Amino acid sequence: MSDIVLFIASRNTHKAGEIHAMLGGQFELLTLDHFPEAPKVVEDASTFAGNATKKAVGLAHWLSASRHPPPVVHRTFVLADDSGLEVDAIQGAPGVHSARFAALDSGRPGNSPDAENNAELLRLLKDVPTKKRTARFHCVTALVPVSFGKVEAASPVCYDDEFEPQIFDGVCEGRILFAPRGSQGFGYDPLFVPAGFEQTFAELGEEVKNRISHRARALEKVKKFLEGHECQGRRAAPA
Repeated sequence: MSDIVLFIASRNTHKAGEIHAMLGGQFELLTLDHFPEAPKVVEDASTFAGNATKKAVGLAHWLSASRHPPPVVHRTFVLADDSGLEVDAIQGAPGVHSARFAALDSGRPGNSPDAENNAELLRLLKDVPTKKRTARFHCVTALVPVSFGKVEAASPVCYDDEFEPQIFDGVCEGRILFAPRGSQGFGYDPLFVPAGFEQTFAELGEEVKNRISHRARALEKVKKFLEGHECQGRRAAPA
């Protein structure tokens, strides 16, 4: 087990589960379930990178100012991501609005149920032929270091050099079906067929998805970056 601790800045159990499956064997992972009092960050940026950065920096500031850090503090980072579906035929929508796509026109606050989001997407694509139903899942992750007890007060939307995020992205190309297929996965998984496959993410299952997905590709870059930190830490350690 690595001496690096990652705080996953998400209350999405599906997302946290995927990150655990992809990274949990190598790093110690904590989620917001361990810190229910952590402030909620509003994801109102216009890009995936903006939302991921805002979440990561916000939680890093809050943890750094915490008077109750973990009993054993190793090298600690906050890991946040934002991701969504980009469909070419509708100018890259739903994009950053993927989780609340069906609620946009109604003005309802919060995210929409997966079934409603899928239905809205199919409604918009009902006259689009197969060849033009190209799309991709896009994930951007932000990784921010935490220095416990060093920050008394700070804004979650601003950061200095101490909280400079490292940004990593991953993309999985594919196409959108005319009707959902499969019962596994979440979100738009029943409608999305990744390039090189004939099954949807919801049919392929977690093992395959966690190997080829947009999040898997972004997290592979995170993993390589953190492995570099481990090597630096070992070289810097006293003999």
